[in-house]
Amino acid sequence: MCRLAAWLGHSTVLEDVIVKPAHSLVTQSLHANEAKLAVNGDGFGFAWYDERGKVGVYKDVQPAWSDSNLPSLTAMIQSPLFMAHVRASTYGEVSRSNCHPFTYGRWSFIHNGQIGDFAKHKRTLENTLPDALYARRSGNTDSELLFLMLIANGLEADPLCACAETVTQLIKHVGKTRKPTRIAALMSNGQQLYALRYSSDAKSPTLYISRAGEGNTTLASEPLHTNADNWQLIEDSTLTVITSADVRCYALNA
Repeated sequence: MCRLAAWLGHSTVLEDVIVKPAHSLVTQSLHANEAKLAVNGDGFGFAWYDERGKVGVYKDVQPAWSDSNLPSLTAMIQSPLFMAHVRASTYGEVSRSNCHPFTYGRWSFIHNGQIGDFAKHKRTLENTLPDALYARRSGNTDSELLFLMLIANGLEADPLCACAETVTQLIKHVGKTRKPTRIAALMSNGQQLYALRYSSDAKSPTLYISRAGEGNTTLASEPLHTNADNWQLIEDSTLTVITSADVRCYALNA
């Protein structure tokens, strides 16, 4: 299982979430506490937005802890909104095209989890995409396909409806399988952060939220600090919408 982290708030250097905390994302890539695998070494990446809402992406196939560029980049890049991902592959080879984040226009997306028995249902789910979005597919992971399904279902216009419709499609086309469908995903349009948790077996991957200071929000698969009192687990089967002003949680009516 992968590990995720994101920030929305005052502009800060990326290392404050990705590198510096006691249980930072880089630390979690080697020593995850709330995952099946303690090590997440199949690539990493991060996306950040500038003050204009433009998105930049850096990703590579190396483990996060072994990339000598990562400490320097995260110490120099400053952003009010960014997300990062360390990968433990469940489907798809270790390649840059399979590393997160995935982007489409102003949207960026990272995911932890799996679509149940994905190899069996891959073609059926790909057939739900319009041709233009199918042509955008550069890798072969379930994560990238999930993102494109969300785009196809109207993520840009109505994220809540898009998430509900995508979950409905998964229930319809995948149903109950030998392996459950489990989703913990973060996505952004450069203004808001959206956190999606869903599973077919009520065992969604963990995703925590922390509000510290006026308008500052951190999300992570595991609390980034040894004192986890300020971290709350996001509820299952919900879409949480985070802005600089507030946090709102919506039940998925799929």
